[in-house]
Amino acid sequence: MTQDIIPGTPAPDFTLPRSGGGTVALSELRGRSVVLYFYPKADTPGCTKQGIAFSEASPEFEAAGAIVVGVSKDPVEKHDRFAAKHGLSIILASDADGSTCEDYGVWGEKSMYGKTFMGIERSTFLIDAEGVVREIWRKVKVPGHVDAVLAAVRA
Repeated sequence: MTQDIIPGTPAPDFTLPRSGGGTVALSELRGRSVVLYFYPKADTPGCTKQGIAFSEASPEFEAAGAIVVGVSKDPVEKHDRFAAKHGLSIILASDADGSTCEDYGVWGEKSMYGKTFMGIERSTFLIDAEGVVREIWRKVKVPGHVDAVLAAVRA
């Protein structure tokens, strides 16, 4: 069931398998801000640009007290190959069953070239150290997005 997530509401918790092995859980990241971004598919042009941009800025996010976690429905093995191929340093999490995408309301009908299909809407959530959603970006356009998120983290 999709929740209406708005700034000021608690972020839905999740525990997902992650690139590099193990899991990542929102509850285990308490005490620092989390930039949780959802992307449609590893190794596609927009998702690659976004992953590289977040990775390049990860030292700045870390300095501001935030960690970046990218989520797609791709299996962990594909995340590992994606990270290795492009030198990504951020956590990539696999939501294979789509439950976290549903919880955050990013799974829905999309259209491209006149065809409609179900997919992940490129979205980013800024979650504070207490687990509360502070800012949401939906239907993200990749150019300039990481800078906007970093500015919000620093604010």
